[in-house]
Amino acid sequence: MADYSPEMRQFACLLHLYHIKAYDYLRKILPLPHPYSLTNWLSNNEAAAGFSSEVFLRLQEKVERGDQAYRSCAVLVQDVSLQKQQEWDPQSKRLTGFVDLGAGVLDADEAPLASEAIILMAVGISSSWTAPLGYFLVNSTSGHFLAQLLRQAINKLNNIGIVVLAVTSGASARGAETARALGIRIDPKRLQCTFHHPPGSAHSIVYFFDICHALLLIRNALQCFQKVEWLGDTVCWQHVVELAALREQRLLELCSPESGRAGTKGSFHLKVNPATLLFSEGAAEALEHLQKLGLASFQNCSGTVKFVRLMSSLCDAFYGKEPLLAGNYTKISNLFDEAKSCFVNLTDSAGRYVIKSKRKLGFLSFLLNAESLRWLSSNYTCPEGTPSHHLHTHAFSLDPLEQFLGALQQACGSSGSPTCAVFQAAYHKLLGSCSLAPRSPHSSGNASPQDVSLPQRRALTLGSIRAQYHPAPGRTMAPEYPYSAGLLLPSCALSNALTDLSLYAQSLVCTAGWVAEQLALDLHCEACLASLFEADDSRLRCRSVLYIKKVGGMSLPSASVHHITSISEQVLNQYGKVGGANKNTKLRHLPLEQKVFQELLGESPLFPTLTNHFFERELSINNHYTVLVREITRCYLNIRTNPAQHLNLKYPCRRHKLKRLKGKHLFLSPLGGCQSS
Repeated sequence: MADYSPEMRQFACLLHLYHIKAYDYLRKILPLPHPYSLTNWLSNNEAAAGFSSEVFLRLQEKVERGDQAYRSCAVLVQDVSLQKQQEWDPQSKRLTGFVDLGAGVLDADEAPLASEAIILMAVGISSSWTAPLGYFLVNSTSGHFLAQLLRQAINKLNNIGIVVLAVTSGASARGAETARALGIRIDPKRLQCTFHHPPGSAHSIVYFFDICHALLLIRNALQCFQKVEWLGDTVCWQHVVELAALREQRLLELCSPESGRAGTKGSFHLKVNPATLLFSEGAAEALEHLQKLGLASFQNCSGTVKFVRLMSSLCDAFYGKEPLLAGNYTKISNLFDEAKSCFVNLTDSAGRYVIKSKRKLGFLSFLLNAESLRWLSSNYTCPEGTPSHHLHTHAFSLDPLEQFLGALQQACGSSGSPTCAVFQAAYHKLLGSCSLAPRSPHSSGNASPQDVSLPQRRALTLGSIRAQYHPAPGRTMAPEYPYSAGLLLPSCALSNALTDLSLYAQSLVCTAGWVAEQLALDLHCEACLASLFEADDSRLRCRSVLYIKKVGGMSLPSASVHHITSISEQVLNQYGKVGGANKNTKLRHLPLEQKVFQELLGESPLFPTLTNHFFERELSINNHYTVLVREITRCYLNIRTNPAQHLNLKYPCRRHKLKRLKGKHLFLSPLGGCQSS
């Protein structure tokens, strides 16, 4: 192998990856190496393009130590767009930005500039470890190219003792072409979910399409067809649009005898949690609840509810927190049979089968994934009662790779497509801090705690659907807010003595509600967003979808939000002059934030119903709980120290009217029949 010149190495690698048949033909004429020998030429150190030799060496060490968690894995592949730009590297004293497959940069006047990077990652199946295997700078790709690249990665993993059980790509035209190039058949009548590697061997590898990508395609199909029929049931997209657009719905409710106000009517308001996923059990329950309330827009939505619930169950099967065991096989098999019966019988308004239309790839992706999961479940799980070889289904999605790409985007420091030089520098930095140790299946690594949903996942929320049909105007507040949110809060001891304490308490509640509303505008986590507002479980049984009621323009905050704002107010009164000369708001508020956290230490846990969810992060400084408390504190301090700026008022001192409030919670509830929910 050492006798080949650099130019011959580049030629051999390019020819093999782009034109395998031409390579096989030329091997009969020229002394070209065996295709699987090319992995040595496609490997590099120092985070250069190609397979990362350092990562493979670390994986090999774990295998040789007998660590069973690293005996099997899945391989994920995804592309990243790059700017086609030629740059001078002063360190290497050469031009960069050209195509590079690991065998050397194509540095010539006629060489093409790279337009995207192909990234591969190995993910543990029985244990949640991830390993970025490398990247390749390319100008254009095809399904056949990706298939060859995947075979090279599988071969390199096999050489160090790691068995590849699955491959995952995006549910796209290129992903479908890659699957077919590997030998996968995507036909509902003749599904073939496995391919052999090496070709002709007995070892089978299953193929998955990313579930989130497939869900986006199904959403697009429903939106395109508007109505689809399913064995007598009608799935209507308009029901979803009406649910997402339910910004605030005022309803009349006949009070029950148990409430002590029998025969009277009370009004309450409903709002939708925009972070709710479209295909979720919560969305299905919300539709059912709105139908029971008698809203005209949600009548005859049982077919839509049934379809959303089916998709939610499928998502749970592929994103389940519990590992896939032999005992689950019957349950998921029945679910997949129901899904197949649904997808193959879906018809549009003209009676044409959706599975044969232009919008079929999302449904076919689910059918293929179901067969792949069945195959793995029957071939790689042990009977109940024995030490089972369990499988974590999250490994079969692109989520781990998408999270890595999110951290890579942050390291690049820009929201647009990076250049080759910027991308390689960011990749080198990220690879240096990469750990191959197993971690929590639901930890998102370096992703922002508030941004728990990946970009593709956020496109599946009710908020994204609302934005399509009702573009949000600028952030506005109800007229009542300027007179209640923060303006009555005292700023000195004298005003404390002169202010009606009942008005002070009311103003604190109003400010806490306003803080919750402001944070809700940017939160992408459904559970965190719902925890900002008080819920009445006796009234609403649809999880965190219909989560808030407003009374007189005021949002009712949860007890935990109110408690944090109360502590913040106490700290502000006591230490408000600390760092007062500092013009930097963040630096001025930093000691106050520290004091608030000190006051909260040792008290009863906040947000008690969501403790497990909040602490799913690896680091205590990077979990939902810590970030949510910090953001509530920061927002409150900003409002209190700059009320006119936040409320857009030049003359905030005006007469106001506040309703008397009373209730059983830490904050005060409205009078009469309008209880917080």
